Amino acid sequence: MAEAEDRSGRPMSVAIVGTGYVGLVTGAAMAQIGHHVICVDNDASKIAALKAGAVPIYEPGLSDIIASLSESGRLTFTTDLAAAVSRAQVIFICVGTPMSANGSADMCQVETVALAIGAALDGSYRVIVNKSTVPVGSGDWVAMVLQDGFTQNHSAGDFVADFDVVSNPEFLREGSAIADSFYPDRIVIGTRSERAIRVMESLYAPLIEGRVAVPGLMPPPHLRLPVPFLVTDLASAEMIKYAANSFLALKVSFINEMATICEHVGADITQVARGIGYDRRIGHRFLEAGLGWGGSCFKKDISALWHIAAQYGHTPAIIRAALDVNMELREECFQKIQHELKMVKGKTIGLMGLAFKPNTDDLRDAPALTLAHRLLEAGARVKAYDPVAMERATVEIPEIRMCSDIYDLAQDCDALVLVTDWPQFRTADPARLREAVRTPVLVDARNMFNPSEMEAAGFRYVSFGR
Repeated sequence: MAEAEDRSGRPMSVAIVGTGYVGLVTGAAMAQIGHHVICVDNDASKIAALKAGAVPIYEPGLSDIIASLSESGRLTFTTDLAAAVSRAQVIFICVGTPMSANGSADMCQVETVALAIGAALDGSYRVIVNKSTVPVGSGDWVAMVLQDGFTQNHSAGDFVADFDVVSNPEFLREGSAIADSFYPDRIVIGTRSERAIRVMESLYAPLIEGRVAVPGLMPPPHLRLPVPFLVTDLASAEMIKYAANSFLALKVSFINEMATICEHVGADITQVARGIGYDRRIGHRFLEAGLGWGGSCFKKDISALWHIAAQYGHTPAIIRAALDVNMELREECFQKIQHELKMVKGKTIGLMGLAFKPNTDDLRDAPALTLAHRLLEAGARVKAYDPVAMERATVEIPEIRMCSDIYDLAQDCDALVLVTDWPQFRTADPARLREAVRTPVLVDARNMFNPSEMEAAGFRYVSFGR
């Protein structure tokens, strides 16, 4: 195995442990920029599917990239972790850290993987990268677990485990993960090892310098070259991930709190958001009022950060408020529906969208599922249409009737609810929707539609903060 200290950006051997969302996107990105990547998972059926070309998640562009890289041999898949470790210079830990019952991050998968990696180490130097979102202090703990795995599987005096643990948090947005991977805002590395820093600089050199070629993907206009390469200590890198997600969640919850006030005083939140967004200190992004955020990250990371702070006797009230406001929005949406219909029992409600955001089939903490459960409990019938998430949703809530398109959804509905702001919903014909529904109620939980156009088509139009 080549010494992993080359700073030239030449191809390196990389192992990705975990083929979930972060693992697959990271593996594809590393292979696309020229490295030799092997992705590892203990789920034999998933690995068999990936070898056959079936990608288990929906992310625009990902399937094509994986197919091309697999054909070239730069991206391979295996269940044999020890073999992958033996070949790799850099090993990414990309397994899940789901929220446990008390709100803390469940580190069981990370511990299992770290023990197995430690057991497979030999005398060659490796960089072990925490890509999973892990609590502050996990870098040192992972190093300890790696050493335990090594000690348990090697005789004293054979050789010394030679490795560094690096924190390298991901900042991927589902639906935009390919662009985020190849044109990042920044690359954060947590380590005090100069040796590890040199390895990570070499690994990321093509991205840092902008030497990236992805068919059909153009650099965004805001791309800074060289891409900022921020080196911190382990704890600070881990904290950056939690702080970034908590701030973004807080920004969304803030604009929704303002939307509630706007409804009371007669202001328009879309105009308010535009006005404050021109302040460069604030910016326009994440100022869309509506049903709030969902997905796998914000709730989990806010809860984990809350738990971490509580261990040190601190109560972070502001991030708890962000979570509370967001969850209240789902009940507020139900109340808007009920206010228009007076009673939802026996009524048919059509949900436009199921995924927590457009361009993904991810239903984790999706507002649509919370709303569907609430409607079903109240005695309503629920129909839904989503361009990609219906198969997954059928498993989650089989009581929902899935529809073939947006107009099939509207047929005989007592209310339509725009839940996920898929771009194709924007071009729906309001007159055709109005003809299909039984009762002309449209609750726009993403403020996507033009109120005047919907009212002109005959809808009782309800939105958030307008």
